[in-house]
Amino acid sequence: MTYHVAVDIGASSGRVILADTRQSLELTEIHRFKNGFTKQNGHDRWNVSQLLNEILAGLEKVKTKGVMDCTVGIDTWAVDYVLLDKEGNLLEEPIAYRDARTQGMMEKVFESIPKNVVYEKTGIQFLNFNTLYQLCAEERELLEKSQDILLIPDYIAYRLTGQKVGEVTNVSTTQYLNIHSRDYDKDLLDVAGVSLDQLPELMETGTVIGEILPELHETYDLPKARVIAVATHDTGSAVVGVPATSENWAYISSGTWSLIGVENSEPLATQPAFEENYTNEWGAYKTYRFLKNITGMWAVQEIARMLDYQYSFAEMAEQTYQVEPFLQYINLNDDRFTNPKNMIEEIQAACRESNQIVPKTVGELVMCVYSNLALAYAHEWKVLERLTGKELEVLHIVGGGSNVKLLNQLTADVIGKPVIAGPSEATAIGNIMVQMISSGELENLAEARAWLSKNQAFDRYEPQPIADRDHLKQYQKLVF
Repeated sequence: MTYHVAVDIGASSGRVILADTRQSLELTEIHRFKNGFTKQNGHDRWNVSQLLNEILAGLEKVKTKGVMDCTVGIDTWAVDYVLLDKEGNLLEEPIAYRDARTQGMMEKVFESIPKNVVYEKTGIQFLNFNTLYQLCAEERELLEKSQDILLIPDYIAYRLTGQKVGEVTNVSTTQYLNIHSRDYDKDLLDVAGVSLDQLPELMETGTVIGEILPELHETYDLPKARVIAVATHDTGSAVVGVPATSENWAYISSGTWSLIGVENSEPLATQPAFEENYTNEWGAYKTYRFLKNITGMWAVQEIARMLDYQYSFAEMAEQTYQVEPFLQYINLNDDRFTNPKNMIEEIQAACRESNQIVPKTVGELVMCVYSNLALAYAHEWKVLERLTGKELEVLHIVGGGSNVKLLNQLTADVIGKPVIAGPSEATAIGNIMVQMISSGELENLAEARAWLSKNQAFDRYEPQPIADRDHLKQYQKLVF
């Protein structure tokens, strides 16, 4: 098998990407489409029906490229789910994780099961939009009507193949999988009012889900395709796509969110990890992504939106070179920056309230974000070293944020260690690498990463001497 298709869907867009591995690794974006949630029936909802249509349109375009036979892997964002009736139809379009319905829901769950017990069972970071809390907030009547509950990539795979499965990297983010039994935790499901028979059979990364349904071939002009359960959580695929060949490395999957962590062979659900709110999401091939989910390029994306996209992201980044870094210290992970009405005004208000210089120009605003992202990364770098007991040697930044050269350099400067940036398409590449392992082209994950490191070019940023290395102390003093 030399052709593989990555269906990679994020919060704002999706792509169908064709990989030709006959020589090395040639990626071609075949189809791109918009994604996003809109207010419907009182909630922010995704249009997964339209997403499925776009995927089928993309697969038709794949065939027009002369591809008659391929594998397909699907990755999306985590935690959100669909509810299906007895006929396998959507009861309604799924509610987005940024919807306000889960506010206060974690505290209600902890009335039934203490917070530390939830962590001991799952090892998962506490985020108020985890699936566990979404299900607790779900309408009881609707939940009782549901025959099946599937996460987004599993639902898409079901519509393509007719098979209902739960790929483990994404299901682990729900916070109702038990890290000790590697199965669903009945105590947590009882709190959410969900029964085991509503949930799909768990499936390990790299397993074949099935062939595309014959009835889809009758309606659409599709290639013959076998759907593989890649790491369906996009961060899981991105970590697969880290070109790491050294021992003690860490990663940041940089996009709307920044996922900073290390890859472990065993979960690390200790009391210190609990106190730092670190997660043990399941990774490909029974690894664990020990990481912290912190904010990423979301603030920059929102600044662009507030300015009606009159500047490209590249133009915004260019303007930061005219601004001195570390002029403000703000906590971009504060709830006030999760989904404010106006990100520019919120940043300015935070600076004003703490008697700091208020950024006004595009360059000043974006540099404020970059500086505080770099400092947040540096803080978590030190936490990772303390929790794991390892001295980390190098930081790999992958994903779209790896293209931001200034942020990469600032990060190298404040952590005092090299940063290797790229690939920017780590999620799609990780998706494809699992397909290649499943198809027998690569033997295992270690061989796949070694192969990737030889077939792609990456940028390396060495830490530069800076006049004052007390920035992290000042940041910690003001935001923690």
